[in-house]
Amino acid sequence: MDEDEWFRRHGLRPADLDLVRELLAELSGQGWEADTLLMRLCCIQLFNAGLLDDVLRVWDAKESSFDAHCSIDVQLLCGAGLVETKTYLAAHPSPEAADALEWLLGCEETGDFEGFSVAGRSEAYARHYRA
Repeated sequence: MDEDEWFRRHGLRPADLDLVRELLAELSGQGWEADTLLMRLCCIQLFNAGLLDDVLRVWDAKESSFDAHCSIDVQLLCGAGLVETKTYLAAHPSPEAADALEWLLGCEETGDFEGFSVAGRSEAYARHYRA
């Protein structure tokens, strides 16, 4: 299944997030051979759900290969909001959370979150997929 077919079947706000999580985990395990466009779509779907429990799933996907790191926007970690995501990562005990927070803070410092809002970002992804 490719990005277009997944989008046609599930849209940007799928009813079954567990299915999205399973596919994202499977793709993340494929390393450089993974379909990063499909991974990015899964991350957008999780972003739109806005659940903090998905932050590290998105981070794991982003870090699964160089191509995935470049394809999956750092803002996709922040579906629950930037402040909420930073708070969540700071409180999480895993080394992955510390790495994600460090990356997020660095990106924020360089201006990657200027004008960021969950609603605005969600609408930008919707415009992209409508095109």
